[in-house]
Parts: sequence; structure tokens; C-alpha cells
Amino acid sequence: MSTVTPPFDVLATVDMGSNSFRLQISRVVDDQLYTLDSLKETVRLGGGLQADKTLDDETLARALGCMARFGERLRGLDPKQVRVVGTNTLRVARNAAAFITEAERLLGFPIEIIAGREEARLIYLGAAHTLPATKERRLVVDIGGGSTEFIIGSQYKAHVTESLPLGCVTFSKRFFLDGKISKAGFRDAELAARNEIQRIVHQYPASEWQLAVGTSGTARSLRDIMEINDWFGGEITLDGMRRLREALIRAGNIKDIAINGLKADRAPVLPGGLAIMIAVFESLSIERMIVTDGALRDGVLYDLLGRQREKDMRDSTITQFKRRYHVDTAQAQRVTQLAEQLYRMVAADPLDEDMLKRVIWAARVHEIGLSIAHTAYHKHSAYILSNADMPGFSRREQTQLATIVLGHRGDMGKMLKEVSDEALWPAVLALRLAALFCRSRNAVEVGAIHGLRRTMNGYALTVGKDWLAANPLTTAAFKQEISQWRDIGVALELRGD
Repeated sequence: MSTVTPPFDVLATVDMGSNSFRLQISRVVDDQLYTLDSLKETVRLGGGLQADKTLDDETLARALGCMARFGERLRGLDPKQVRVVGTNTLRVARNAAAFITEAERLLGFPIEIIAGREEARLIYLGAAHTLPATKERRLVVDIGGGSTEFIIGSQYKAHVTESLPLGCVTFSKRFFLDGKISKAGFRDAELAARNEIQRIVHQYPASEWQLAVGTSGTARSLRDIMEINDWFGGEITLDGMRRLREALIRAGNIKDIAINGLKADRAPVLPGGLAIMIAVFESLSIERMIVTDGALRDGVLYDLLGRQREKDMRDSTITQFKRRYHVDTAQAQRVTQLAEQLYRMVAADPLDEDMLKRVIWAARVHEIGLSIAHTAYHKHSAYILSNADMPGFSRREQTQLATIVLGHRGDMGKMLKEVSDEALWPAVLALRLAALFCRSRNAVEVGAIHGLRRTMNGYALTVGKDWLAANPLTTAAFKQEISQWRDIGVALELRGD
């Protein structure tokens, strides 16, 4: 990677979960993070999700208020010091886009919606940094407000990741309506959870892990309750959870729960979280589970730290994709080198380093669709990049990557509806021209291209006259390219000097 983020001694993250929003600011010392400040607000975003999959106005107002307060605390930080992630509820809410636009304005930083498996990877990374550096394989379970993540990993690497739509907020709302707690409610909730978990049981056999680890609010709450009530010291057990279930059923209603160790803000979502955890234990044959404080926000911070230490998971993912889809490495390198050169020429000042990274990644994998078919391979490439699990990438990054790749050849007319961000046009142009000049799959004389710049109505490319004369096929192809851009109202000129 040719662009390196300068190191910062302070990093921050905001985790927009389905139950609570959390802000954490940490100091970087060598390769470790030490918390300087943390804020938590119980927004219950998942509880505001209505039958039509839209968030209600009251929940939106509560969430936006939180964003404004967090924004004040983050004021003055560089965008490269901060990473904000949204999880399950923002993945499924139909009106999430409008909310995110306003939330970004109040917060002052972009919000990334991460896929379920990416959330699982980051959760494991956070958990691993708070566990002893032993070699055993761990099963990590994180019950969130709207989803539950399952990971098998060892040391700092996640090997198997899954995310299921099981959340303490959504299950409490669905099976314990109006706060009523009953034996039937628990039975239905546990059966529903086991039905979902059954789909992944074969991926998580007891033979594949030696230690079960719980993270986040539900696991911590269950551990605290069991420890304070002497049901089992310091760990979660099935017997202890069954005792807790009976106590909740006797209470009959959330507002009547009186259990030592239960925090007031956790009570409304405890029944749903407990039912899910019981189903997890029974489905995966877990006997006992330890609990760690490391979770998603910690993983996001360590991932952000890795990017600054040139250990960017996104680079590793691109390398894996090249290998998986049998990319012609030499051709990818030729196109990447030229695309980077062209983008640097045409990009606005100051250089958008994040977009430059996307151009480089796109160039490296623009031909992955050839593994499916040569015809319209750019569409296959874009489809893979849009829909595959890509560790390290947010949904927005994947979409932009796919858009740049889609535009590297073919009809430009289709790109008008694909490019929603004007900053993508120079990226599309750079990769498109690089692919055109490298079509012969031979090395291109870099010095032959003298400049690419913006004009009043579009772009102008300047190439050495001798090179033009020696490459009539590419010159003819470029003239066709001029027509493609003219069709979408952009003037593209070819000049020789």
C-alpha cells in the first residue's frame, strides 16, 4: 500500500449497537490501548424497530440526541483517529439512510454499517486482546441487542464467524410483551433461538474449541448475577441460568424483578438475553462460559490501530481475493501502478488518501470476475465485491469498491445511476484508463503519460506524440472512450505533446 496513515497517540470509536451506544477514547502506548474516557447511553435502537422495519420517531430522536452529545466529546479529533460503526438494527432498518445522514452531521464523523460476519471478527479481536495469550481455540459468543455473533478463533485470529438475528432487545420485545414474563414466553423464545442456532451447529462442534467465552452486556449481567447470588462463582453455567429463569418467572413482570446484581437498565432486556443464552448452551453443548470485558468497540480500536501500523485487514482481504479468484498478478500490478499514477494526477488537492486506497484495491481485484466468465466479467467482479464477506471492509467501502470496478469497462451510461458520490468519478476514470492502456497485458511505459487533469467540462489526458504514433490500437480505443464520456455529459480530451 502506497499511502500510510500517520500514527496518532489517541484513538476513538463509537459503537452504535441495537441496545446501547458506546463511545470509547483510548491512548496508544506501543501496541496497546489504555482507556481515557468512555460514555454509554441506553438508546434501545432495536426496540424502536416497527413491523414495517422502520425506526419510530421517539427512538430516532433519542439516538440523534446521543449523537450530538458524543459529537461534542469527539470534537477536535482528526477523522483518521475515529471510527464509528453501526450494527444489526442499522443493517435492517428501512429508514436507516436518512437517520445516518443526520447522525453524521451531529457526530461530525462518517458512520460505517458493518456486516454481521465483520462484526463477529471485530468482536473476537476485542475479546482476544483481553484474554491470556494462550493457544487454545476459543468459542466466543456475543449476544447483542439485535444479533448474536459466534466465533471460533485462536490467539488474535478468527477462524469461523457467523451472525444470527437473535438479540436481547428484539427477543424481549417479541416474547415478553409489555414486560410480562411467563414459562410459555421462555419456552417460545428458547425454541425460536434454537431453531436459528440449528443452522450453524455443524460449524461449531465441541471438538473444535476448548474454551467458551461470553462478551458484552448480556454475558456480563449473567455472570454478575450468578456470582453475587452464589449460583456459580465467576462463570456462566446452564444450572445457574435455569435458576435465574425460575426467579424471573416467579416475578412475573420485568418491573417486579428484584435480583441481586441486576442493573436497572439491563432488566428490560434480561429475559430475551437469558433465553438466547440458554439456547446457545443447549445447542452447542456448552457446560460453562467465562466472561471478558473486551468486545466490539475494543476490536474496532485495535483494527484501527492495525491500519496505522500497516497491518490493515483490508489489505489481507484483497490479497486473499486475488488468490481465491486466480487473478493474473502481473496484470493486476500493471493496472494498479498506472491507476494510482492517474488518480494522483486528477484527484483534488488535498489528496483523498482513503479514495486512493479504494482505487488501488479496485485495480488489484478488478478481474476477479474472469473466474466466472469473460463476458461481462466486470459485472461479475462488482457483484462479488458487493455481496461477499470482506473482513475489514464496511458496507459503504464495499459498495464504492464495487462501483469503481463496475465502471472500469463497458457502457458508461449505466454509471450515472451507480455513482452517488461525485468523488468516485476520478476513481472510475483512473481505473478505466489504466485498464484501457494495459489491455495488451504488456508493460506500459509510465513516462509516456504526461498528465491527466480536470478541465472546465471534464478531463484532459496528455500523452507523448511518439507513443501515440507507436500505439494506434490504444489510440483508437481511447477515441471510443471519448464518446462514452460524451454520452454522460463529460468532455474527455486526448492531447499529444
